[in-house]
Amino acid sequence: MGYEATISTSTPVELSVVILCYRARESTRQFAERIRALFNQEEIFNYELILVGNYCSLDNDTTPRVVKELAEKYDNIRYVALKKQGMMGWDMKSGLSQAGGKYIAVIDGDGQMPVEDLVRVYRAIVSAQADLVKTYRLKRGDSLWRKIISWLYNIFFSILFPGLALKDINSKPKIFTNSAYNKLKLLSDDWFIDAEIMIQARRLKFKVVEIPTVFLGLVGRRSFVGLKTIFEFIKNLLVYRLKEFFK
Repeated sequence: MGYEATISTSTPVELSVVILCYRARESTRQFAERIRALFNQEEIFNYELILVGNYCSLDNDTTPRVVKELAEKYDNIRYVALKKQGMMGWDMKSGLSQAGGKYIAVIDGDGQMPVEDLVRVYRAIVSAQADLVKTYRLKRGDSLWRKIISWLYNIFFSILFPGLALKDINSKPKIFTNSAYNKLKLLSDDWFIDAEIMIQARRLKFKVVEIPTVFLGLVGRRSFVGLKTIFEFIKNLLVYRLKEFFK
């Protein structure tokens, strides 16, 4: 059994929301329904949800089936469910490639990021006429270890890439205009893609706005970020810093 990406329609869309659902299984259904209810309450009607349910194995991961069923149920939900060829960055790019909205947002679907932030970043990018709006985690329900790693990582980033004055590189949701997204040349297939977005935003002199959020605790599974991921972050920061000298 395999899955494909659903085909984009030609109808103009104001807001595309890419939801990263890796191994989220049935919780994907609740997350998508919460966004739909929120958008209806906030009178946001011209939108699409793009559910990314890429998988390593279908043996015990029901996510591809769930995202397909949601796309069959709702006209404004589409999905991508492909056998994985990378990590989070590859998933994000596979979802972004399907987004055609005037504004394109991306959020993790594991429930740590409040869905209300989608409305906040959307309204902020419209009102501020920014190229990119993102959240920063004022409070977070992570372990002390994750908090320390994130703090050190953001300090390291600010030293290597001064000028943006950002508080939290990896936080989502992130939202960009379609024109800003099309200027990005995203290559990362791993967890570094959030930093890659911000490095390129810095180089392209995007107008970036950052707003606070509360990051919830992770329920039902452990974090996918381990020591290997941390070393990847550090290596990639150094590599991208060197690349800056050749731009």
